[in-house]
Amino acid sequence: MRRPRSSRQRFEEYRERFRAAEKGESSADESVDALESEKFRNRRSGKGRSRPAFSLLKSFWGLLVGQRSTVVVFMLLLTFTTVLGLVPPAASKVVVDSVLIKGPLPDWLVALGAADLTRKQLLTAICLGVFALSILKMLVHLAARWLATRTAKRVQVSVRKRLWEHAIRLPMRAVHELRSGSVVSLLREDAGSVGDLVFGFLFNPWRATVQLLGSLCVLAYVDWRLLVGTLALLPAIWFSHRTWIARIRPRFRDVRARRSEVDALSTEIFGGMRVVRAFGRQRTETARAMTGNHLMARQELSVWWWQRTIELVWGILIPACSGLLMLYGGLQVLDKNLTVGELVMFLFYLLMLLQPLAVLAESAAAFQNSLSGLDRVLDLLGTEAETSEGVLIDRHSVRGRLDLENLSFSYAPDDPAVTPALQDIELSIAPGQVVALVGASGAGKTTLCNLVARFYEPTGGVIRLDGRDVREIDLESYRQILGVVEQDVFLFDGTVAENIAYGRRDASLDDVRQAAELAYAADFIDALPQ
Repeated sequence: MRRPRSSRQRFEEYRERFRAAEKGESSADESVDALESEKFRNRRSGKGRSRPAFSLLKSFWGLLVGQRSTVVVFMLLLTFTTVLGLVPPAASKVVVDSVLIKGPLPDWLVALGAADLTRKQLLTAICLGVFALSILKMLVHLAARWLATRTAKRVQVSVRKRLWEHAIRLPMRAVHELRSGSVVSLLREDAGSVGDLVFGFLFNPWRATVQLLGSLCVLAYVDWRLLVGTLALLPAIWFSHRTWIARIRPRFRDVRARRSEVDALSTEIFGGMRVVRAFGRQRTETARAMTGNHLMARQELSVWWWQRTIELVWGILIPACSGLLMLYGGLQVLDKNLTVGELVMFLFYLLMLLQPLAVLAESAAAFQNSLSGLDRVLDLLGTEAETSEGVLIDRHSVRGRLDLENLSFSYAPDDPAVTPALQDIELSIAPGQVVALVGASGAGKTTLCNLVARFYEPTGGVIRLDGRDVREIDLESYRQILGVVEQDVFLFDGTVAENIAYGRRDASLDDVRQAAELAYAADFIDALPQ
């Protein structure tokens, strides 16, 4: 028996497959892990591949239905506050040139009557004006941020609701493939990331863009050569996105997929804790769970290095560019082409220009992380759900004759090597007739019942109720006339009364009492309210 692979071995295999998938090649060890190999083969073939960023953002805009007016409002407020933030640096030029150095006042200040003020009065007025603008900016920015935060939470709730409603209507095959822990991860982590895009795609980038454009306009007014030097940074942003940032999202997506697998495994282990303890498998199951956790940690550390590398590049590039621009500005002052106040104002705006560039570069990785969550949400929403359209029926209009004609079913219909679970079944059940299905384990008894309940659709043949193909009947109304008793007892969180009445929307207290009496729940009956 081969020894299970360690998390390090699996991580090295993962990296090899990732490189091969990026190049469109086949890795040498794809037979080692069938599940992961299928994932990477799907990535090469296009199935399950990360969607283009534009497609994801278009889908995100579609999810903002009902919130778009609020988005427009907080974007306008954000624009106003960002423009207000551009005013205080301009005041520094007036303070230095007109107050401290006692140079001539700008024409716009003279028009406002500032020529009649003393230097101290002018300095006081400028400081009070800057303070008032700062307070106004803070209050408006707080309102914009509150609207954005509320929008993000509403989007999260809306996406979780939509995801839940879709997941609960998925075919049973798709539900079994998801596993319970994976669904929890999708609802909690990935749906939450969609709401984070309100800040990652709208709020923060828009604020940085407005500040960037405003600073560029001021620099163009001060000295167009400063503007040209600053614009030299923009190709670097594009280059880093194309060669670095765009390659992070598939890795984030894989980390999320691994987290879903770890959550699903943990749910499975604790759900079968009686079996685990009965066979003394505590250490084995712990090792299995921790191997998955260690592998996820290695993937997260790998993505961390990708993020920090781009931050390191920009951490070197931005100070170098700012130093060169400061050198140029200082030389212009020495050559008397710029005043000291203009240089101070330029340095302020230079910082305001470089700050959004750094924010855009450093937050791009987090933005790709949120996009990977949206990508996985769209994968689930793109899975075809059960349709309930058809003829409506009720228990009073159904006689109850059931006919199975040439019924066949396979759990892997696309794989001819898999033996069908059922083949060419012929069965007619008259109304009121009781039929018992007897056979060895795996003979297809449960599968046949699942087909009658339409948990699965047959791959061949037809099931008729009173002569009508059940696929022509509305699914929900069809299931409401059925009574299903599972082999394994499952109780929902709540009281015994709530579980007894769970399957009946019109269940009264008397119905619950009668059901409880049949279940010999005398103590429970006495505890019911009169």
